[in-house]
Amino acid sequence: MKVAALQMVSSTRVDDNLARAGALLADAARQGVELAVLPEYFCLLGRRDTDKLAVQEVDGAGPIQQFLADAARELGLWIVGGTLPLSIDGGGPQAGRVFNSSLVFAPDGRRVARYDKMHLFRFDNGGERFDEARVLQPGAAPALFDLPSRDGHTWRVGLSVCYDLRFPELYRHYAARGADLLLVPSAFTHTTGQAHWELLLRARAVENLACVVAPAQGGLHDNGRRTWGHSMVVDPWGLILGQCPEGEATVVCELDAGRVAQCRAQLPALTHRVL
Repeated sequence: MKVAALQMVSSTRVDDNLARAGALLADAARQGVELAVLPEYFCLLGRRDTDKLAVQEVDGAGPIQQFLADAARELGLWIVGGTLPLSIDGGGPQAGRVFNSSLVFAPDGRRVARYDKMHLFRFDNGGERFDEARVLQPGAAPALFDLPSRDGHTWRVGLSVCYDLRFPELYRHYAARGADLLLVPSAFTHTTGQAHWELLLRARAVENLACVVAPAQGGLHDNGRRTWGHSMVVDPWGLILGQCPEGEATVVCELDAGRVAQCRAQLPALTHRVL
């Protein structure tokens, strides 16, 4: 199955970001891609964390969700919309927060899966400070979906987002439920990405004997933030199939279900678990 990890340098303007995402998706479709994955915050990288609240959408309706559904149908693609802010029902203690949600659309435009980011990033090295919990509500459950590819194999796909990458138990949960493809749309900071991005992605692939597709934000944004980029596709043996350091890009790679089966047969580590 041909897949695309779409790298962006999203701005503070939603319309501009959707236009750039649309161009990348069209480029992926022209290259025969079946699954295209956008990065975290593809629709907005605001000047303040609270900017997410102003563009939040209710589940199932809104211009960002409509854009994704229309693009999937018009281009005939499976599309994973990295993340967008979805409203929390009921208010209460969650007032002033949103979910950071990854949505999956089938080639007919149907939404087939939703995953709300479970682990929220907090970092403070004295110069850079981030605390997603100020405006985000953590998700409550993992999410998988099935993707029947043109070659007849049905991929079992586990969803995650960015900081989730540091929590291997989430990916083990997916592997135990038959996942052979793991998605990690991200917006790693330049500091943490430089230190840990490749290491963590390859580790998640190797320990679960699964393919990993990780599109990222990559470059200097107009809000002054710099993200690491290096969008990457990794095979189940930890081999990097493709990547792009910085800037807007369509990283297209071929995933081989037979390769996953071969790796799991020759090294059946998933059946050797004790705990």
